Parts: sequence; structure tokens; C-alpha cells
Amino acid sequence: MKKTLPIFLILLLLIYASSCEKDDICVDGDTPQLIIGFYDVEDTTEFKSVSSLRIRAVDIDSIFSSTSFADRSNSPDSLLIPLRIDGNSTTYEFISDSADDETTGDETGNLDVLTISYETREEFISRACGFVINYDNLNLTLPDNSENWIQDIRIVQQTIENTDNIHVKIFH
Repeated sequence: MKKTLPIFLILLLLIYASSCEKDDICVDGDTPQLIIGFYDVEDTTEFKSVSSLRIRAVDIDSIFSSTSFADRSNSPDSLLIPLRIDGNSTTYEFISDSADDETTGDETGNLDVLTISYETREEFISRACGFVINYDNLNLTLPDNSENWIQDIRIVQQTIENTDNIHVKIFH
């Protein structure tokens, strides 16, 4: 009896340990977003906030989505913007000095339209997280206009795999 009790306890411990499963918790499985930093066009090393900035996504049919990423009351010097995963480009309206016209309710301010093009690449993270989308060959286009508030755009990182650093610098 004295010999069977330790064997029984060891056997019970082995059965208990083998029945444990790894938790399926995803900690690092988010598709990264584009980080844009706003800089002073005259001193390109200094951040410069944008007054009353509003950003609106433009969908496939060129109708504004209801998503605004920055409120007018904020003056960000950098922000994160999601990119579409079901295509190779995303278009946004960047509106500085944004306000509502008191009589019509229409948006006022200086509007620049940025089209962000890229290639998507799926990456398997884990069973719990599944796949994330990374972006390669990043390119931004801004139509030439004498009234653009955005003076210059520089791509810092062509590949978006994380949200640790600024990917694009916008000078104004």
C-alpha cells in the first residue's frame, strides 16, 4: 500500500499535466496602421501640429464614410490611420482648419486628398491570432494644387509591419 500510493500520485499528476492545454490568447496579432507625423516645412526636424485637423476616409464610390479619425479640437503632431486590407489603395481627405459652415452646415477648411497605395502581404502569427496584413511598397500621391496646405510628403518606411515608428512625414 505504501508503494502504490506514491505511484498513484505520480500517475495522477502525469494525467493532470497532460490534460492542460495552451491558452489561445492573442497578444500581438493586430494589423499595423500607418503612422503619419506632421512636421514644420521650414525646420524639417520639428514636429508641427495641424490646427483643427479632420481626416475622412473616402470609400470605393467616392462617398465619404462616417469615420473621422481626428476631431477638430485636437491638434495632433502624429496619428495612426488604418489602411484597407481588401484593396491596394486607401484615399483620405485631410482637412486643416476644419469647421462647419453656420448657414449650410458644410465642411470648410483647406482640403487635401491623399491616396495611399501599397501591396498587401498576409503573415501568419499564431493559431490564436491568425493572419495579419502587412503593407509593402508604400506610395502616397497628392494632386498638385496651389492651395494645398501639405507642402511635401516623405516616406520614411516603405514597409508597414508594426506601429513603432513614423512611416510617413507630412510637411506643412
